[in-house]
Amino acid sequence: MQFASGASFEWIVVDNDSKDNSKQATLTQFPFVQWIDMGYNAGFARANNKGMQQAKGDVVLLLNPDTIITDDAIEQCYSRFIQSAYVACSVQLLNADGSPQITGNYFMKGGLNHLLPLPYLGALLRAIAFSINVKKTNVPIASPEQKVDWINGAFMMVKKSAVEKAGMFDEDFFLYSEEIEWCSRLKRVGELCVYGNLYTTHLQGEAVNNAMQTSGKGYANLFDKKGLQILISQHVRIRKQFGAAWFLFHLFMHTIEIPIFFICSFIDHLVHLKNPFGDIKQVKGFTYNVFRLWGLAPAILGNQPHFYRILV
Repeated sequence: MQFASGASFEWIVVDNDSKDNSKQATLTQFPFVQWIDMGYNAGFARANNKGMQQAKGDVVLLLNPDTIITDDAIEQCYSRFIQSAYVACSVQLLNADGSPQITGNYFMKGGLNHLLPLPYLGALLRAIAFSINVKKTNVPIASPEQKVDWINGAFMMVKKSAVEKAGMFDEDFFLYSEEIEWCSRLKRVGELCVYGNLYTTHLQGEAVNNAMQTSGKGYANLFDKKGLQILISQHVRIRKQFGAAWFLFHLFMHTIEIPIFFICSFIDHLVHLKNPFGDIKQVKGFTYNVFRLWGLAPAILGNQPHFYRILV
């Protein structure tokens, strides 16, 4: 049986205003589930906080709806975790085809890894990093017990005692980067790990992509509305974790990327005998997103409570 211990857990579903029959369908089949209606699209941080506030156990598991549990991974993870000194953990996430998905990650000073997805400039920075042997920021395949700085938010098992010390998610975040900032506070309490020989399938990004009619996984698409949410959340995280100076540095780097993107794309397409304006839609989208980011810069710098929701 794939999930033999499921009935022994306390199940809490937090609904971010789904506007469908999911509540009725779920409670009809699983009447033991506790259902919380947020009443609006509250995003990842606020919804998980509401669930954690209601949870009664000594350990909470934050689990994305686009995950598939196999081989009783939750029970196995809990059994190992509760006997350890770790404050938070995850299991090795897999893509739908069974290939490993990055689950454990390491912090880079100032969040410099957020510059790597930038077109052309990011590739240059990546080449420089490789040439000077900069430590990788992620663990492609975790060892049976891999210590990390932060873990993917799709499967996060955390001890309530650690949450009481570190606090819950920062509710300024709507989506993206909130688990990174939270792990930075959890790490001050204790260590985090990934159990690399336990597995859960994560259909990464499917819910957001369907809702926004966009594509792509991870954080590489910075050109549309989803990309705007990614950019804003990343900069909010940098301000909160590393301070105002690092935030301004990232804002400057994203701004100078605009002419770099346009010029390099133009030349690149000419050299390869393609339409020199082939990337103009992406250039325009990225430029718009950076200018929107500038508009929010005073609020981000001020670090006062603000709900940075772009996606709806």
